[in-house]
Amino acid sequence: MLEDSLAVRVAALLDAGPRRILGIVGAPGAGKSTLAAAVAAAFPGRCVVVPMDGFHLAQSELERLGRADRKGAPDTFDAAGYVALLRRLRAPVAAETVYAPEYHRELHNAIAGAISVPADLPLVLTEGNYLLLGSHGFGPVGGLLDEVWFAEQARDVRLARLVARHERSGKAPGAARDWANGPDQRNAELVAATRPRADVVVAMP
Repeated sequence: MLEDSLAVRVAALLDAGPRRILGIVGAPGAGKSTLAAAVAAAFPGRCVVVPMDGFHLAQSELERLGRADRKGAPDTFDAAGYVALLRRLRAPVAAETVYAPEYHRELHNAIAGAISVPADLPLVLTEGNYLLLGSHGFGPVGGLLDEVWFAEQARDVRLARLVARHERSGKAPGAARDWANGPDQRNAELVAATRPRADVVVAMP
């Protein structure tokens, strides 16, 4: 359920129309998707969620580049593609539907054209780790968002959720813990440094 204070912020964005983009940023496992889903549920039919994760490089490309062992790091995304999509979403063309990719954890890959964004939809929610990162091609993202929320979660809760997520994706318990405390934690530290640039910090349960 969305807090009243956050609902007020969303309503203000909708009133500002005709198309606004709300970004939700946070470390891996911080609850970004949960928060985005709460906004979408509170404003049905008026928004759609377009995650940054749809721009993960394909698993085969990560392996070719030698980056598969740190999937989720900034240079394992197509940042330029994400920026290009946000620019299209900022300036919708009448009667044109924009299609965005969606990442599927069970496939370890994104599916192109899985999310439709009609031109008359007033609010786009986009969530991801690096919305406020100034490097690796993500620099323009912040300027394309009307407001950015930082989802913050207690470290022990966040790590426990990450381990469980990795286990559901097929990792053995030990490997899941190593990934959560290794690549995921390094990425979390990068994200934490961008916190001061957010418009509001949301403490996640």
